[in-house]
Amino acid sequence: MSDVKLIKVTVDDKEVEVPLGATALQAAELAGAEIPRFCYHERLSIAGNCRMCLVEVEKAPKPVASCAFPVMDGMKIITDSPVVRNARRGVMEFLLINHPLDCPICDQGGECDLQDQAVAYGGDISRYREHKRSVTDKYFGPLIKPIMTRCIQCTRCVRFATEVAGVPELGAVGRGEAMEITNYVEKAISTELSGNLIDICPVGALTSRPYAFMARPWELAKVDSVDVLDATGTNIRVDSRGPDILRILPRVHEDVNEEWMADRGRFSFDAVKHRRLDRPWVKRDGKLRPATWPEALEAIAARLKGLPGDRIGAVVGGLADAESIVALKDLMAGLGSRNLDCREDGAALDGSNRAFYLFNSTIAGIDQADAVLVIGSNPRVEAPVINARIRKRAMSRVPVGLIGPEVNLTYPAKHLGNGPDALRGVLDGAFGEILRNAKRPLILLGRGALARPDGAAVLAAAWALAQSLNAVTAEWNGFNMLHTAGGQVAALDLGFLPAQGGKDIGAMLGGGVDALWLLGADELDPALIAPETFVIYQGHHGDRGAARADVILPGSSYLEKDGTYVSTEGRVQRGRRAVFPPGEAREDWRILRAASELLGGALPYDDLFAIRARLAAVNPVFARADEAAQPAVVSASPAGDAGAVGTAPFAQAITNYYQTDAFSRASDVMAECARTYVHTPAMAAE
Repeated sequence: MSDVKLIKVTVDDKEVEVPLGATALQAAELAGAEIPRFCYHERLSIAGNCRMCLVEVEKAPKPVASCAFPVMDGMKIITDSPVVRNARRGVMEFLLINHPLDCPICDQGGECDLQDQAVAYGGDISRYREHKRSVTDKYFGPLIKPIMTRCIQCTRCVRFATEVAGVPELGAVGRGEAMEITNYVEKAISTELSGNLIDICPVGALTSRPYAFMARPWELAKVDSVDVLDATGTNIRVDSRGPDILRILPRVHEDVNEEWMADRGRFSFDAVKHRRLDRPWVKRDGKLRPATWPEALEAIAARLKGLPGDRIGAVVGGLADAESIVALKDLMAGLGSRNLDCREDGAALDGSNRAFYLFNSTIAGIDQADAVLVIGSNPRVEAPVINARIRKRAMSRVPVGLIGPEVNLTYPAKHLGNGPDALRGVLDGAFGEILRNAKRPLILLGRGALARPDGAAVLAAAWALAQSLNAVTAEWNGFNMLHTAGGQVAALDLGFLPAQGGKDIGAMLGGGVDALWLLGADELDPALIAPETFVIYQGHHGDRGAARADVILPGSSYLEKDGTYVSTEGRVQRGRRAVFPPGEAREDWRILRAASELLGGALPYDDLFAIRARLAAVNPVFARADEAAQPAVVSASPAGDAGAVGTAPFAQAITNYYQTDAFSRASDVMAECARTYVHTPAMAAE
C-alpha cells in the first residue's frame, strides 16, 4: 500500500483520503455515505448504465454517475441534495415504467434492491398510461428461473458470466425498450457457478428454481455453517423453516470464497430428505432387518469382542467431521487396531508433514502467483470457487500450464501433455522458462495424479519440481494439493492413516481384516470387500457402503450437526446444525461414544466441548479456528521415488461434477443437473 498515491476529496463536507483512480462512489462509501446502485458491483467491471448512483460534483454542469466517475485531488462531492434526490427519482421513474407490479408473487420480495430503493425514491403516482412491455422467458437450466420481464438491464449477470465464471453465454439484443438480456441459444448456462447469478441480480429477474414459491425471507431461521461438498471451505448460510432446509447461500469471506459459491453445495440440500438412513439395521439370515439401537450396538460388540486388533479396520469418507474421525480413531486404538485409512480413492498422500498435503500458498495467495502449473487436476469441477480465483489471475496475463487431460478451464492454459512424461520434461520447454523466471510459481497437484500405482512417485516428482523452482521457502510455499471433499484434510491432520505395521485400505478390503468399520465411506467399491468381512456402515444415506453392510448405524449429514472441518488450505472451520436428523439418526461421534461403552473402553468425552478439547490435544491446529496456519518449511521430501513415475496419462478425479458423493447422489436437483449437463461438451471432460 505504500506505493499507492492518496488524494484528498470532500464528501458532504467530510474530507477523506482515497487512492488515486478511485471512483466517486468508492470515495462516498469511505466517507460513510450510502449511494444507491443497481448495475455497480465491487467484483465486476464498471458498466455505468443504471444511473441510480447520481451525485453532484462541484462545478459539474449536471449530476454524474458516481460508479464511473474518477475523483481528483480536492474534488467536492455532494451525495444528498435536492438536485441529487430529484435526479434519482427520475431514474427510478424510468426504471419502473415497464417493471411489472408483481412484488406479491415475486421470490425476490423482501430481498429486492429495486423494492428497497423504490421506497426511498419511488413516486406515489405514475405518469405513464402506456402498456408495460413483456419479455418471453428464457431457459437458463434446471437451477435458475428467469422472469425477464422484471429485468432492468443492469448487465450484472452478463458481466459475472463473462468475467468471473468464464462462460460468455449471456448478452443483450435489441435497443431501447426492445433490449433484452438473453443467452442467444436456448440452453442451460454451462458453469458450475451459475447460482451466483441469483445472488447478484438486484431484482427478481433471476431467481432460484428449486426455491421458487417456498418461503419469504422473514419466515426463515438462519444458521452460519461451512460447505463440505468440496474442499474449498466455502462459508455458507443455511436457511430453514421448521424441519426443512429451503436454501443455502454463501457468506462473504475474502480469504476463502469472496462471496461466491459452487452449485453443488448450494443446490443439493434436498438430499437431506431423500434416501436417508433413519434407523439402525442388522443383517439376519442374509437380509438387513430393522433393529433398535441396543440391538445394533450389541450385534457389533458380539462380533468385535475377541477379535485381535490387527483383524479390525476402519475407513473414513470425505464428508466426515473431525469430531467423528477422532472418536473412531480413539475407538480403534482401544481395540488395539492400527488399520486406519482415509484415502478411499487410493491416493498416495503422505501424512508425515502438513506441507505435503495442503494448499500451502493459501487460496488468497493465488492472487500473488505469477505463474501456475496444474498437474493432474481439473479445478473447474474439483473446486469451482478456487478455479474462479485462478481465472482472475489468468486474466491478468499470468501464464497457466496444464499437465493432464485437456479440459476447458474457462481461461487460457497451455496444455503441456497428458501424463508424467510431461511432468518430467516440463522445465525443458518454453513453459519451464516461464516457471524458472517466476518469483512466486504455484504448483497445483490434483488427487487424480496420485490415485494410481505410481502416485507416491508423482507426489515426490511434483515436490522436487517445486523445490527446484525455489517455490518452497519461508516467504512463499507454492506447492499446493487440491483435495475434493471437505473432510479429507481433517482426517490427515488427525493421523487417520495406517500406523507402523497397520494395513492400508487395499489390504483391508482384500481380506486383511475380519471386521471393517466404514464411517461415511461410500466412494470405495464395495465389491472389493472380501465376502467374509463383517462390515459396519455408519452414515447418513443408503449409498454404496450401506449396500454391503452387516450393521447400519444412521448418522447425521453436515447440515444436521455441529462439526469441525478443515479445508484444502488447512483452515479449521466450524459448521453448525441447521435442522435435526430424521428418525433415530444421531450425531456420529455420539454413536461411536455409545458403541465404546459396549466394546470395553468408554471414550473419555461426553459433550461437544470435551471432544473438541480432544481434537486440540491430538493436533493443536484444531484450537485455531478460521486460520490457514501454514506449516514450517521442511528440508525432507515426501516418501516416493521421483524417478519411478510411469507413463500412463493422468485421469480426472471427478467426471460428473453434480454427483460426486453420497449426499449429492441423493439429491433430485443434482440428478436433474447431471441429466442436463454431463453430456454437454462444454461441461463434460474433454
